[in-house]
Amino acid sequence: MTEAANTAADSAGASLPWWETLPADYHRQPQDTPMDQAHPFKVAATAAVDYALRTGLATAVGAAMLPNFGPRGLAREKALYPFYQGMADRRQRDEVFVAPPRHIPVTAEPQHIPALAGIGATVHQLSFDSPYEALHPEVREDYARRRRNLRAQAQHWTHGDRPRRTLIFVHGYSLDAYWINSQMFSLRWFFRQGWDIVLFTLPFHGKRRGRFDPFSGYGYFSQGFAQTSEAMLQSIYELRIVMNHLEDQGVPGMGISGLSLGGYLTALLASVDDRLAFAIPNAAVVSPVDMIMEWPPLSTVLAPVMPLAGLTIQDLRHISALHSPLTWTPLIAPERLLIIAGAGDRFTAPRYQTLLHRHWPGSQLHWFPGNHVVHLHQREYLRLMRNFMDRCLPDERPMANRSDM
Repeated sequence: MTEAANTAADSAGASLPWWETLPADYHRQPQDTPMDQAHPFKVAATAAVDYALRTGLATAVGAAMLPNFGPRGLAREKALYPFYQGMADRRQRDEVFVAPPRHIPVTAEPQHIPALAGIGATVHQLSFDSPYEALHPEVREDYARRRRNLRAQAQHWTHGDRPRRTLIFVHGYSLDAYWINSQMFSLRWFFRQGWDIVLFTLPFHGKRRGRFDPFSGYGYFSQGFAQTSEAMLQSIYELRIVMNHLEDQGVPGMGISGLSLGGYLTALLASVDDRLAFAIPNAAVVSPVDMIMEWPPLSTVLAPVMPLAGLTIQDLRHISALHSPLTWTPLIAPERLLIIAGAGDRFTAPRYQTLLHRHWPGSQLHWFPGNHVVHLHQREYLRLMRNFMDRCLPDERPMANRSDM
């Protein structure tokens, strides 16, 4: 091929969307991080733990998805796919991420939690009736039947003296308990640094799960890719309602962080709402389809079904692309984007964090030598987060009792 032909081919490739240019075997490609050389034993040991934990989660998600793999379920699903693919092709931000009404009534119920009262936190359980309607008109009526899911929930910690800078935190799949996320990410320490905290509950989790759902988060996948897409869009829609509420309360600014699925939505919100002062995805899902292709036994079930249904991995990426952060350009500056990633993570493997970092040129990527749930050297990245957050959103009236870890 001539040099001119090579240049033309490169230009054509650059114009193709990511779901077509990413290799079909991307989930099998090798991955290395600086931690593999610096801490080889820690990376290998934590990766081994992740393999075991991942199998359990893949089994649960596979059980939720299994009813959709029959002939009738696949036929129903495939009829819905062109709508979501078309939305991804057009990439009209306001068409996909419909802005919620500006003022939604939010109930704030006081809660007494001794551990939080001990650090001076005033705690309220926020809730509101979500006006979210499914984007796909043929899915809308069925989606609205899940009434428990339409009562949104969040826990709000404030200092009680004045509206303060606020960190919104989004949990991972099925890991919705407020106390677990508070402990795992030292949110009480961030509170002592002067930040108010909001812990948002994702659709189909916690009190929002169906009455007969076998586990929290089951509804995210139980009705196939269409419902998963709607749940992603609903999450972003409701996070923007929370942001509206915080603005109405007079907060001087806010940023977001989250783990895994919460990291995915953190990265996505950075491409939807420019009011964020920062976004810090942690162990983020980036391409859900590629990720589950390396999750046995889920991958073992999905791989043989795809050719029978006439679907390729590019097709499945295309279906879910409208809610992938890889499809959208961030609306906040790259110096306000910080990616946290575990070198031993085998849920959302290092290759995906590198992919997001490349999609976000100028963003910061920090590796730690742990896995998806065991975050070794966490103190380093928590300090990094604190300094990063302070730089992105300085406190004009800093607290006197700020403490280091």
